[in-house]
Amino acid sequence: MPSLPSMPRVVAVSASVSQTPRRLFQDVCSVIDHQTPAGLCGCCWALRPRYKRLVDNIFPEDPEDGLVKANMEKLTFFALSAPEKLDRIAAYLSERLTRELNRHRYGYVCIAMEAMEQLLLACHCQSINLLVESFLGTLRLLLENERQHLHLLATNAFVKFANIEEDTPSYHRSYDFFVSRFSEMCHTEHQDKDLQDKIRVSGIRGLQGVVRKTVDDELQVNIWEQRHMEQIVPALLVNLQQDTHCSSGSPAEQTEVCFRELLGRAAYGHINNAIKPVLMHLDSHSLWEGRSFAVRCFQIIMYSIQSQHSHLVIQQLLGHLDAHSRSPASVRAGIVEVLSEAAVIEATGSVGPTVLEVFNTLLRQLRQSVDYQLTGYLDPPGRQRTSSLEEKTLQDAVIKTIGSFANTLPVYQRSEVMLFIMGKIPVPGIYPALGSPNTGFEGIRMIQVMLLKSLLQVSSRYESTNLLTALPCSFLQPLLCFTLMEDPEIRLLVLCILTSLLDRHHNAERLRASVTMEVCVLELKEERCSRQDNLFIRKHAQRLYRHVFLTCKEESSGRSHYQALFTLLAVVSVELANEEVTLDLIRLTLALQELALSNQESLSVYNRCGVHALCAAFLHLLSHLGPPPPFTLLVSQVIEGRQSSAPHLLPEDVFSDSPSLPEGELQVDEASLFVQSKISEALTGSSYSAHSERLNTPYTPQITEEERLSRRKSLVDVASLQMDPPFCCEAPQRPQTEQITFETLKNAIEDSGGAEEEERRRKMKERFQTAPFEEIAAHCGARSSQLQSRLDQVFSLIVRPPPSPSGFSPPRSTPLHEMKFPDLCVY
Repeated sequence: MPSLPSMPRVVAVSASVSQTPRRLFQDVCSVIDHQTPAGLCGCCWALRPRYKRLVDNIFPEDPEDGLVKANMEKLTFFALSAPEKLDRIAAYLSERLTRELNRHRYGYVCIAMEAMEQLLLACHCQSINLLVESFLGTLRLLLENERQHLHLLATNAFVKFANIEEDTPSYHRSYDFFVSRFSEMCHTEHQDKDLQDKIRVSGIRGLQGVVRKTVDDELQVNIWEQRHMEQIVPALLVNLQQDTHCSSGSPAEQTEVCFRELLGRAAYGHINNAIKPVLMHLDSHSLWEGRSFAVRCFQIIMYSIQSQHSHLVIQQLLGHLDAHSRSPASVRAGIVEVLSEAAVIEATGSVGPTVLEVFNTLLRQLRQSVDYQLTGYLDPPGRQRTSSLEEKTLQDAVIKTIGSFANTLPVYQRSEVMLFIMGKIPVPGIYPALGSPNTGFEGIRMIQVMLLKSLLQVSSRYESTNLLTALPCSFLQPLLCFTLMEDPEIRLLVLCILTSLLDRHHNAERLRASVTMEVCVLELKEERCSRQDNLFIRKHAQRLYRHVFLTCKEESSGRSHYQALFTLLAVVSVELANEEVTLDLIRLTLALQELALSNQESLSVYNRCGVHALCAAFLHLLSHLGPPPPFTLLVSQVIEGRQSSAPHLLPEDVFSDSPSLPEGELQVDEASLFVQSKISEALTGSSYSAHSERLNTPYTPQITEEERLSRRKSLVDVASLQMDPPFCCEAPQRPQTEQITFETLKNAIEDSGGAEEEERRRKMKERFQTAPFEEIAAHCGARSSQLQSRLDQVFSLIVRPPPSPSGFSPPRSTPLHEMKFPDLCVY
């Protein structure tokens, strides 16, 4: 007998029909519904297969009564006893569910789904594959239906299935449909907010189930593929973005749990695929500008992934920042701020193998921002405009990020970073290519300021027990050179950097320029100067003192400069104090006082008062740090005299918001000065008296021994290069006709003229301030030609061919100073 096509059959009949007629009625309905009767026995219910009868018995007459538990237990026992028939049971259950779904009998659909779930949970792991295909096919039917409650039903069933651990691998399952459908549910929009939240939470839980089911099984579909991540990650971020309160059971709370689990399971090779959709989502929805959501996303990412993979996220952000180099400043600032927060979280991990590349990228962003700020455009055609305020915000964010990154590094790497940044600071004439041709010298100045601010961020938390390694010559010498620049902001930054590097006990925060402060109340932290510290101060003291002295000669110095100088000298006296250092500091202070009294220096009245106030404040502090009581009494007497007759020479007045300066020339009585003879007398009888000769020698800025040797060596090298070796050894010792001394070189470079020379320099300075650029360039060219001619005269005296014993002059080579070098080799 040919089998009829399968169609749903009616199972709900009147209660008045007896049991046997009801069975016959069901068989007839099956034939009418075109159900396959499986041969002749299909027409008689009693002769049907047992598994079908057991499945039919679990359905009650009224769907509201729910699953018949007694019959369900029989079906479960039969399935466990005969596991080879699990596939038939699952297929028949799926068939019943499909028939009830097509006839819109959703009560029986729920019963069939519940039965399949119980069979899944009851079956052993080895036989579960017989059920899974029918189970997943049933879920697809429910998810494709338009009814929202069926979506919730299917998702709950899938989550239960995902929590089952399987021992037997499956090679032919595909979850692409579920990834797509659950992601779509996460984007659901509905008028009923509660229903919308339920559907979205259900979709998020479904994605979580897919991840759990596939992420640990290499034989399953690779959920980390880009096509899957581009569906899963945006679906999660949409829900994380819309609900910021994270109330219990909200989509945002469930999203964060799912997102953390997804990232926590990511291996090394999967991080990039998981992060790229996050960056794309933030770009497409313009979420960098708001910053708070972007920061929150990457906080979740950094806390969720394994710590050894953190540097991959940093590299992705750096590459994304480079890709947005011509985006608006607000976008770049948002990315930089996210970088800063990520660096703080990553402190326990590692920035990765390319530490300097991180700082190189950030410094490059600073230079580009300076160019954009000065030109006002983001692109050469000038179609995209930018504002100075936005670029300034970006620059502050980059500088903060540099400091955040540096704080995550060990001490030895911070030293390398500081040297790296110092090497990037442009110096006119040395690194002219670092400045954009569109920005000129102002661009170079701004880049110098930005990089010094970055260096200050790195040095602010730098702690080293050995100053020789913290401040090597390759770093200290170029840093001190910036204290002599005309720009006051640059000089102030350098003073702050030096103070932060020397202040290892954080005393600078408690120090301020004052003569009324009680030093004992400050609770300064002092330690005995170590051997390495003594070596450092002996090696670099004269260079440091000289730059402090020359900094005080700058007319553009203001209150902040003098306060920074006081803090620097105070930190040196606390950190590196010994008897020799203390006496040198007193000598330096007396030299600064003479500088303020000198009429040869073109300092303003405020500058002179500021230097006097600096000397008073520093000697007041120094007198409480070790020298004997007579010295303290002497300093107090001078300060009291100033308080009564010359308050404008004290820091409380000079460094106030409205200082009261004297009119006309500054006149200082001898009673208001610190006298060297009185200081020597006050130190007599103490351990400092052993170095009295040192104190009696006035301080003058000196060239360090290293610089003197290097200059002498360079001069000898120049002379030796011009001598022919075969004749050198045989040349007789003849006295030179004219001896080359230091005065000869000085007179060759400087003009002598006394008052006339001073007047000429003053006029030259005024000319540089008012004259046009062409006139200044012509004047400098004439001066350089005159200097070159004088140097030629000096070199002609230095470089002479030695006489030959035979009476013939040897062939003379071209002098080094007359050689023509390519432009690229000329410094």
